[in-house]
Amino acid sequence: MDHTFWLDRWQKSEIGFHQAVAHDFLERHWSALAVPKTAEVLVPLCGKSNDMVWLADHGHSVIGTELAQSAIDQFFAERFRTPAAVNEAGFTVSRAGPYALWCGDHLTLDPAVTRRIGGVFDRAALVAMPHTMQQTYADKLAALTPSGVPVLLVSLDYDPSEMDGPPFPISPGRVDELFSRDFRITLLEKRDGLNASQNLKNRGLTALQEMAWKLVRR
Repeated sequence: MDHTFWLDRWQKSEIGFHQAVAHDFLERHWSALAVPKTAEVLVPLCGKSNDMVWLADHGHSVIGTELAQSAIDQFFAERFRTPAAVNEAGFTVSRAGPYALWCGDHLTLDPAVTRRIGGVFDRAALVAMPHTMQQTYADKLAALTPSGVPVLLVSLDYDPSEMDGPPFPISPGRVDELFSRDFRITLLEKRDGLNASQNLKNRGLTALQEMAWKLVRR
């Protein structure tokens, strides 16, 4: 993951990956994870995602990690919140209400930060990783997730000859390759995702599969 690339995207507001509403997989499948209602939830590479608002509205406190401070600032400004910011373990942490957003490199986050989490939602983190970094990300997710804690993972699969990522394609076989050592894996839903992805159509895709996975840390 090229830090400069992502920081530049936020600086230029080239954030076609941002969704104006919570992801419908979250709404449809979160209950299948049986995360305790008041548990902390980790959202890797959170941007200014409305998924965090959905989680907070359903009783959770949210730990988000994000490389771009501008994304975090926008998240709080759009909700008329003024966070308190402190430096912790190489990150700038902005806290307000149920949100604690950690600005820095997710792959360097101390597992002590997430030792009390009850769930993880990954809509945009794994798919942001090029092939060469996906196993590093998967290993870090395992390190940050306590035993027995579930993850709701969203993946995309497409013909890589049609488009250069991000988002990068993650086939079902690749999910198994990345996570089966440390997680129990269940496919919750697979659907045609192209009609809802005009941005990716415009980039040349003719077919796109979107999948929701339940991963449970062994």
